[in-house]
Amino acid sequence: MTRSNKHENGNNSTLILTHGDSDGVCSGAIAKSAYPDSDIYFTSPIGIVDELSLAEGYKNVIICDIAVDESKCTELFTRLYEIADNANLLYIDHHPLPKKCIGADWLHHDLTVCSSELTYKVLEKRLSRDMRRVAIYGAIGDYYDGTPSVKEWLRDWDKRSLFFQAGTLIQALIYSGRNYDFKRKLVIPLSHDKIPTEIPNVLKYAKEGAELEEKLRIHVKHEVRTLKNLAYVVDPNGYMSKSAIYAASYGRRDIGLSAEFRHRKNVYDMSFRSRDSVDLNLLLRRIAPQFGGSGGGHAAAAGARIPKDSFDDFLHALDRAIGEEKSKVKVD
Repeated sequence: MTRSNKHENGNNSTLILTHGDSDGVCSGAIAKSAYPDSDIYFTSPIGIVDELSLAEGYKNVIICDIAVDESKCTELFTRLYEIADNANLLYIDHHPLPKKCIGADWLHHDLTVCSSELTYKVLEKRLSRDMRRVAIYGAIGDYYDGTPSVKEWLRDWDKRSLFFQAGTLIQALIYSGRNYDFKRKLVIPLSHDKIPTEIPNVLKYAKEGAELEEKLRIHVKHEVRTLKNLAYVVDPNGYMSKSAIYAASYGRRDIGLSAEFRHRKNVYDMSFRSRDSVDLNLLLRRIAPQFGGSGGGHAAAAGARIPKDSFDDFLHALDRAIGEEKSKVKVD
């Protein structure tokens, strides 16, 4: 697969920076539908500060579904204010904000919805009503399909067909990984409300992804390890978020995690999924820095990066912290 994320045009008036998961891709497609002559680029919470250099010369800059990394918050907001002085800036996101982040008129933030729903609402005056369907795909992909607006929008469609299209799109995107050329080419027809199954390679990737997921499920079933409050799998050689879900299931714990070792950086990258009331975002933001790492995300779905030498100590500290939080909930 081609992995290029190279910026190609730069001659248009609008730049869209968005995340590469299903919610980010759908948010980007919605933004591109509002601004058809835009350039789109995929980024991440770690890379966003450096990649803001791409914004130079653009009249409009739209950033979707990029969580604010606590360690980069001050630097990021300083740079965003500079961009806002020279361009129309929209930062649209639904991840928890670090406490030190400050509000701004260009920041559209809502914890209760996915970025796709929020992007549609922010840009609604420029959009066809049918683009709600793409927002629903993003909501399903990020487990935010139970919001009042999405429930209302679903009444206009055959829910079964929408979930089939969304599931196919999500599986294809996960399988494509960092194939940004595929994602960029996918965004264009998606921005015209073309159904995913009619977009080249989506069905092919979704099928191959489903087959890989089944092998992954069986692997996690046999390799899962457990601590008192969490279950985990190391180097599952597959989808991290799905591995975390299966780790929780087969480890019979409320919290599951998947960890992959990154040899070049000598760190473990982790994906967490929770079926409990414990707020993973708050726990990881507090505990990961104690071990030289970083972490955060949503309350029930989060990520972390920890140096290899601190990995085991981090796991045990997190396990203890989860137990303490669960005890507090019981007392309350």
